[in-house]
Amino acid sequence: MAQAEDHCLRDDALLLSQGRHPDPFAVLGRHGHGDQVAVRWFMPEALEVRLVDVGQPMQQLAETGLFEWRGAVDALPLHYRLAWLDTGGLEHWAYDPYSFAPQLSLYDLHLFNEGRHLHAYRMLGAHPRQVDGIAGILFSVWAPNAGRVSVVGDFNFWDGRCHPLRRRGQVWELFMPGIDAGMRYQFEICVLDTGELLRKSDPYGRGFERRPDVASLVVDSKAYPWRDEIWMARRRRLKSDQVPLAVYEVHLGSWQRGEDGGYLSYGELAQRLVAYVGSLGFTHIELMPITEHPLDASWGYQPTGYFAPTSRHGTVNDFCGFVDYCHQAGIGVILDWVPGHFPKDAHGLACFDGTYLYEYEDPARREHRGWGTLVFNYGRNQVKNFLLASACFWLEECHLDGLRVDAVASMLYLDYARESGEWVPNPFGGNENLEAIAFLREMNDIIHRRYPGVLMIAEESTAWPLVTRPAWMGGLGFGMKWNMGWMHDTLEYLMIDPALRRHHHELLTFGLLYAFTENFMLPLSHDEVVHGKGSLMARMAGDRCQRFANLRLLYVYMWTYPGKKFLFMGNELGQEREWDHAGVLDWALLAQLEHSGLQRLLHDLNCVYRELPDLHGCEFAQEGFEWLDCHDAAHSVVVYLRRSGGVGGVTVVILNFAAVARSGYRVGVPFSGLYREALNSDARCYAGNGAVNGDVQAFPVPHMGQLCSLLVDLPPLAGLVLIPCQIDQGKLGVRPD
Repeated sequence: MAQAEDHCLRDDALLLSQGRHPDPFAVLGRHGHGDQVAVRWFMPEALEVRLVDVGQPMQQLAETGLFEWRGAVDALPLHYRLAWLDTGGLEHWAYDPYSFAPQLSLYDLHLFNEGRHLHAYRMLGAHPRQVDGIAGILFSVWAPNAGRVSVVGDFNFWDGRCHPLRRRGQVWELFMPGIDAGMRYQFEICVLDTGELLRKSDPYGRGFERRPDVASLVVDSKAYPWRDEIWMARRRRLKSDQVPLAVYEVHLGSWQRGEDGGYLSYGELAQRLVAYVGSLGFTHIELMPITEHPLDASWGYQPTGYFAPTSRHGTVNDFCGFVDYCHQAGIGVILDWVPGHFPKDAHGLACFDGTYLYEYEDPARREHRGWGTLVFNYGRNQVKNFLLASACFWLEECHLDGLRVDAVASMLYLDYARESGEWVPNPFGGNENLEAIAFLREMNDIIHRRYPGVLMIAEESTAWPLVTRPAWMGGLGFGMKWNMGWMHDTLEYLMIDPALRRHHHELLTFGLLYAFTENFMLPLSHDEVVHGKGSLMARMAGDRCQRFANLRLLYVYMWTYPGKKFLFMGNELGQEREWDHAGVLDWALLAQLEHSGLQRLLHDLNCVYRELPDLHGCEFAQEGFEWLDCHDAAHSVVVYLRRSGGVGGVTVVILNFAAVARSGYRVGVPFSGLYREALNSDARCYAGNGAVNGDVQAFPVPHMGQLCSLLVDLPPLAGLVLIPCQIDQGKLGVRPD
């Protein structure tokens, strides 16, 4: 009997040493034999091992790395300590991880497998906890098709044979005492069919090494001490359609750098960025993806860490401090979030357990070939859960105020960027990805219910209907959608020689035919200043003076047009070169009057936008907008009214897109009396020519369908904002010329 048992142990030892044992927990740890107990531990790097609590050595079996001790049951505590000497002569102490019972609850596993565990990031990954009064880290990972999963790191010489995890259905887990915050780790996965070993970073990891290194880091579980209660309470009551929303988009790595040229920390960025954005009057900052990513040139759009801010600037608690600082200064933070695809990096999600796990198995759906990335399998519960939990993590744990969901169109269409024959229709014969649609609807419904006041913004570049309508209406449930049509038409128009614009007037007016079919945000994003497009300044028509005037006019048009505002960093400076992620903004341009004047205009536009309810109180409904004249193509002039949706005041907007001044231009207005020029983009303080009007009297002379009218002088390539004089301009925060 003893000989047979010894023979079995030798077989077990051989399988363990080969990393092929089907059930390591059946061998390792504590096992009873009547009134005797056996303890077995596997460590190939150990020269000798002893049980500290009984003061006796363990015997090595057949020089395989498997050590065993046998003795009386009552001689050994439930959790015992091991001391071992490695091949370098160093002694190590540790509790045996194989003496601990399973830690994940069946309820957690059930919720996860159903795709309904919104806090799966608290279950999976690496989490400090105490078990029976002993501190350690619970490692767990979803890898249903793996033959073996081990955790490897500095604590076991990165040897996957040392600490194989326990299988719990589709999830693997192991509680390891003695692991400290900051330690590096990964999961070693043995592919079931081939025996190939894969080294994978933690999909739910909270911290990662700085690129080019790719290991995950154990993160301290100490919660960040938030101090933004006032902001969070106010946000819950927020009605985003009725408040000003002006977003400043930032790539943290190239906004500013340290004196040594290195990246600024989240703390340094908070102080600099909040002061700057606040001084310009923006309400929110949107961060280009700061989810961990290995390639700088991807700008964060090919993430490998969906639960970790990039280590380029600090830790997850450092990032929480950044958000907290913004909130205390009255500035919201939105994250550009990427649930549409992920990179093929070997340490990431691709073929995670040796099978197509996170991505579609069907080659017709698996890849975005144009981007060289893989598409999430939205029909698999655990993948859907991964993405839902990621969204909840950023909103709940990091207090973010919204998610701008990247590349929604690529998720919605099966034939996105695919030629005929490269895609397969859905069961109804259409090109819609029904699983992605269901995921987006569920995600938006969950977020709007759980996190009132949070902004969900779709970058959706097609005419997909009802993107910002609830699911019960057949919509996708987003709160806002980027108005890509407005952006393309407007930039195309402003690139045309002003003398020829009269032939393209429809580019200005067409957008109002659909402006209220969705809740739109007007984007001038990073996409418009990369890939050879040049900067916004470089794309404006005319000589240098005209290009500045055109850009000032564009901003007046944008800030008075229906829709929330979105501007990429550097555009407020009139940066003349294309954005470069490896450099920094051209801050020295502010020494020139034209550039500082443009920046000042953005400040004043934000003041006017914030203080005039007509400009922000009804941006998603027809009641907030009225054409006064959209037909003056001959002069390239458009005139419209903005209202807050109720009775009362109006704001008059006059835009002259011609390079010719118009003296005594008659504009219809609803009321007689004095109107004040709240803003004129040709003012000298903006580096214009100073052709301002000041106060203008309206008389009961009907024009443009209105009972009254007034006469104004229109500078070339300029935008004017007029308000009835009952509104005190001093309250607008606009500085005098």
